[in-house]
Amino acid sequence: MSRFEKKFGKYAISNLSLILILCYVAGYLIRLINDRFLLYLTLDPYAVLHGQIWRLFTWVIVPPSSLDPFTIIMLLFYYNIGTTLEHTWGTYRYNVYLFSGMLFTVLGSFVWLGIQFFIGGAAGLEATSLIVSLLFSTYYINMSIFLAFAATFPEMQVLLMFIIPVKVKWLGILDGVVLLYDFLFRGGLVTRIVIVFSLLNFIIFFVTSRSHIHMTPRQMKRRAEFKQDIRRNSKVTKHKCAICGQTEDDDPNLEFRFCSKCNGNYEYCQQHLFTHTHVK
Repeated sequence: MSRFEKKFGKYAISNLSLILILCYVAGYLIRLINDRFLLYLTLDPYAVLHGQIWRLFTWVIVPPSSLDPFTIIMLLFYYNIGTTLEHTWGTYRYNVYLFSGMLFTVLGSFVWLGIQFFIGGAAGLEATSLIVSLLFSTYYINMSIFLAFAATFPEMQVLLMFIIPVKVKWLGILDGVVLLYDFLFRGGLVTRIVIVFSLLNFIIFFVTSRSHIHMTPRQMKRRAEFKQDIRRNSKVTKHKCAICGQTEDDDPNLEFRFCSKCNGNYEYCQQHLFTHTHVK
C-alpha cells in the first residue's frame, strides 16, 4: 500500500464522500424530471456488453433509496463518517477503499451474468439483467463505509434517534446481523452476489488491517498535529542559490556550495558557483 501511495497518492481525490453525495443529488433530480431515464444509467452488465459502456460509471448516480427526511439525515451521517475516515486513513487509502468497493460491485454484476447465462442461456437474459441492475447499487457500499468506521472507532458513541447514546461497535454488529439475514433468507443468488462483492473491500480491509486500525479521537488529533508539523517544517529550506533562487525543494539533485571569494555567506547552486560575480 505505501509503495503505491508514494507513486499514485498525488492523484487521490479529496472529499470523495461529498462527491458521492453530489452524485446522488444529480440522481434525485433526474428521478424528479424523468424517472425512467435512470434505467439507462444502472449497472446492467448485459447492456454494457452490448455497447452501453457508460453504465460502468453512471450507476453511481442512481440513488440507493427514495428521497425523504430520513434519507437526508442518513446521507449527512455517511458524509460525516466518510470524511472522518478520510482524515484518519488519508485521502489515498480512503480512495482505494471506496473505489475498490465500486470495482468489486461491477465485477459482481458480470459474475451474476455469467452464472445466469450458464444456467439458463441467453433467453430472457436482457430483460432480467435490466431488472437486476437496480440491485447493483451503492447501498451496500455505503454500509461498508459504516462497517469500516465501526471497526476503526469501535468505542465512539453516537446518538441513536438523536436520543440514545450507543457505541458504534454495537451498531456495526447489528448491521452485520442484518447483512447475514439478507444473505441467508432475503432474495436469491443475485442478493448474495451483491452483498459479497459490495462488501469485499471491507472484508479485505478487516482481514489485513484489524491489528492496527483502531484510533481514538485523541490519537486522531495527535496525528493531525504531527502532519501539520511535518508540513510546516517541510517549507523550511536549508539551501538557496543567491542567483537563481532555486532550493533543494525545486530539484533534489542540485548541489549547493558557499563561495570563499564572496564577502558574506553567499551560497550558489552548481550552475552558478563558477559563473557568478563575486560579492566584494
